[in-house]
Amino acid sequence: MSSPGLQQPTPQLFFQTVNAYQRTEALKAAIELEVFTAIGEGKTTALDIAGRSNAAERGIRILCDFLCIGGFLAKEGGSYQLTPDSALFLDKRSPAYLGNSLEFLLSPMLTDGFKDLAGAVRKGGTVASAEGTVAPDHPIWVKFARAMTGMMAMPAQLMANLVDEKADRKLRILDIAAGHGLYGIAFAKKNPQAEVVALDWSNVLDVARENAGKAGIAERYQTTPGSAFDVDYGTGYDLVLLTNFLHHFDPPTCETLLRKVHAALADNGRAVILEFVPNEDRISPPETAGFSLMMLGSTPAGDAYTFPELERMCSAAGFARSEIHQLPPSIEQVIIAHK
Repeated sequence: MSSPGLQQPTPQLFFQTVNAYQRTEALKAAIELEVFTAIGEGKTTALDIAGRSNAAERGIRILCDFLCIGGFLAKEGGSYQLTPDSALFLDKRSPAYLGNSLEFLLSPMLTDGFKDLAGAVRKGGTVASAEGTVAPDHPIWVKFARAMTGMMAMPAQLMANLVDEKADRKLRILDIAAGHGLYGIAFAKKNPQAEVVALDWSNVLDVARENAGKAGIAERYQTTPGSAFDVDYGTGYDLVLLTNFLHHFDPPTCETLLRKVHAALADNGRAVILEFVPNEDRISPPETAGFSLMMLGSTPAGDAYTFPELERMCSAAGFARSEIHQLPPSIEQVIIAHK
């Protein structure tokens, strides 16, 4: 007999987790069929959505009901409605549309690292290849640069507002592992006195230059191709941006890179680091703490580092002090390390 007030054991979590692939595929199908966009356009019944999506009414009804169960849609009678999150992030007409990010997030080059996760656990790093996604000129980063623009535009703007609030002085900025370039571009758009040098693999920098041209700041945007660990940065930068980069490497490698960054900064310069930063218990908040598993499956030695860990790395590299800032509604944090 069970004690009053104690919850009975249940296999519910087991089955939810085992079947989690269905949630992924349902979302992928809905984005491919533009279900959220159709509903945003006012087509709210299964029949109308099916006509817009060129799909079977039965298929759309079952898919939309499943999306309601998962929290992506709401339903009243036979009418489907977008949730506020779906309206902002999954309707193609929204400037914050995230659907294109699936090309990167569900790329086999990324997901293949999780086909033998037990092997990665045994090894303590990816078994997909020797260097995983941090291999030189890995094609995944071109896919990342093109696919993640919608996701990165908002945090890039938020970070520029945080770091260069007044935008009233000249800034020389080095954007390391620039990718799509949106972080450096956000500073240049906000501050007409800002000049950016973007560093990444040459094939990735093609995307960054395209985005700089679209943003109208191409004349203040330069590029340097190569590895962040090998290229000579030069000196005299007011800001060095390290966005979503340190988590790919172990602490000694991060410290090596941060020493280069420290040497490249002008007096009173700052390194601006964007990362998924878990609490010291390493299990909260779940969205950021869970990023460690992504690094286990896709890199040889990467991790989601706590702020004390990042602070120690920066201190070992010569930085005088570091501070952490939340960047809501993003789940990432900004660490500013002062020379």
